[in-house]
Amino acid sequence: MATVIVAGMGPADVDYVPSNVRSLSQEHLTYIRTRSHPAAKMFADAESFDQIYDEADTLEHVYVDIAERLVAAAILHGSVLYLVPGSPLIAERTVELLRLEDRISVRIEPAISFLDLAWARLGIDPVEVGVRLVDGHRFTSEIKNVVGPVLVAQCDSQFVLSDIKLSLDTDVPPRVTVLQRLGLKDEAVFDVEWDDLDRSFEPDHLTSLWISAMPATAVGVSVRSLYSIVQKLRAECPWDRSQTHGSLAEYVLEEANEVAEVLLSIDAGEASTASLVEELGDLLFQVLLHASIGEEESTFTLVEIIEGLRKKMVRRHPHVFDRNPDERMPDLDELRIQWAAIKAQERK
Repeated sequence: MATVIVAGMGPADVDYVPSNVRSLSQEHLTYIRTRSHPAAKMFADAESFDQIYDEADTLEHVYVDIAERLVAAAILHGSVLYLVPGSPLIAERTVELLRLEDRISVRIEPAISFLDLAWARLGIDPVEVGVRLVDGHRFTSEIKNVVGPVLVAQCDSQFVLSDIKLSLDTDVPPRVTVLQRLGLKDEAVFDVEWDDLDRSFEPDHLTSLWISAMPATAVGVSVRSLYSIVQKLRAECPWDRSQTHGSLAEYVLEEANEVAEVLLSIDAGEASTASLVEELGDLLFQVLLHASIGEEESTFTLVEIIEGLRKKMVRRHPHVFDRNPDERMPDLDELRIQWAAIKAQERK
């Protein structure tokens, strides 16, 4: 069977490249995920996939395309060498995809990862303190239900840092240690305040964050508690367990109408906000029921609902999230035009 040999280049300069990787590169047609790595200069003849990063719409498309090209090359040549930053087994989505392939075999050549250097700089035993490793690009979804120490990898842009900062809703934000370019001459390890996370330093592809204790937020705790009740009802209550997306449609309409009626009554001075709180809770319950059904059927999750909505709101409000402070805020007519243009682009 055709083989893709995946070898790590280590976390920093050529000093960390395993001794057998150079000989492997001389024996096999060699590909390198990206040249944005200090040790990439050691493999000048290797073909990189940097162009895919420039052309693809999303990172997932990048990884899928890389994996497919490697499979095709392995089938054509019998075997190829694929070089990745750090370790092939740490935060390498392309390797995950390759290992799912039944058209090829995958051989892993281990290497030191950035984690080894991170634990040394932080002076901790990750097993003893129970560290959770999280991808910065998927921070919002992966941080679900996590309380305690977290190392956030691949914090390679201001956008990722802003996404991380905005995802945490707490009155007591944690302090963060930034780890950059570990193992290189210009490595840096320093603390920043949570509010300054996306504006106090320049991130790069060798940037990680250490959060010694992720706090449980009041909103997060409440939502998790309510959602656990919904899941228990789905598991043990015959009525709730028998519901489907379709059977719940009438109740969604009913609860939405009741919310609308209370809203109009409040404007008319005929109802209190206490009534609105109750009706909004009933409508939220319907959302959580559908999320629970989606999770049971492995079609979608509550996190996907929230994350999809969050991204949509950020995307549709560039005047809030992507506006230079010196720029004029658009007026209502301009906002309507902007809103329509963004929705039209989304439909494409």
